[in-house]
Amino acid sequence: MIALTIGLAVFVGVALGLLGGGGSILTVPLLAYVAGVEPKHAIAMSLLVVGVTSAIAAISHARAGRVRWRIATLFGLAAMAGAYAGGLMARFIPGTVLLVAFAVIMIAAGVAMLRGRSDTVGADGGHPLPVVRVALLGVAIGVISGLVGAGGGFLLVPALALLTGLPMPVAVGTSLVVISMQSFAGLAGHLSSEQIDWRLAVFVTIAAIIGALIGGRLITFVNPTTLRQAFGWFVLLMASVILAREVDPAIGAAAGVLTLLAAGMSLACSRYAHCPMRRILHLRLADTAAA
Repeated sequence: MIALTIGLAVFVGVALGLLGGGGSILTVPLLAYVAGVEPKHAIAMSLLVVGVTSAIAAISHARAGRVRWRIATLFGLAAMAGAYAGGLMARFIPGTVLLVAFAVIMIAAGVAMLRGRSDTVGADGGHPLPVVRVALLGVAIGVISGLVGAGGGFLLVPALALLTGLPMPVAVGTSLVVISMQSFAGLAGHLSSEQIDWRLAVFVTIAAIIGALIGGRLITFVNPTTLRQAFGWFVLLMASVILAREVDPAIGAAAGVLTLLAAGMSLACSRYAHCPMRRILHLRLADTAAA
């Protein structure tokens, strides 16, 4: 199982390299269900993997000038405080509750991947920085990261773009610095009351880094939009697996079936002009306009 875990960690890294974020959300279920790691320890290990891979990914962005250090410092310090608090709070919350919360985060991430992101937000990041809003949002995202072990890139990137006016490539580079900072702070919060298997953590981290490097080289051969949407559906399916394991098999099965049906209809609508869902949406929009 350890060999399988490391092999799948390479896949997580490849997804990170290809998508520029989001792949790390598979680390917790990988550690919990494949490696058999206790949920809270899996979350702590995930923060280590996310922190290291994000720091390495941020290096190339920094060299290309796609990191705004003032914004990264402000947002990152606020997120670190929130993540450390989240890591401390995790000791008082049952592992099952944390995994269910993680499933909810996965659903939000999957939906965000399916919706895509606009590259037109922001111009040069030159307008005044809303310090209070940035700090409050940083703390909130940090708490989520510290509690459930998710990097939060799907929240950070649009937040940075909308609040600070950063163009999307710069928002991505800056978010990687923030994710790295908050992940290490969250890990510190967990380690204050927990011990993790450092040997396994190091192996998984190295495998994810190798995968990320591979993914970075494969990105020119893959349609990023198609890949992101496919991965979004996969994340939603993984969320249904967690719900089945931690809440009730019927709920997980229902969520999985709905995800598969929605994916099938989405695929059909992308291939055929006469899509029933498109007609339904058109009728609803017409009714709303008439009202």
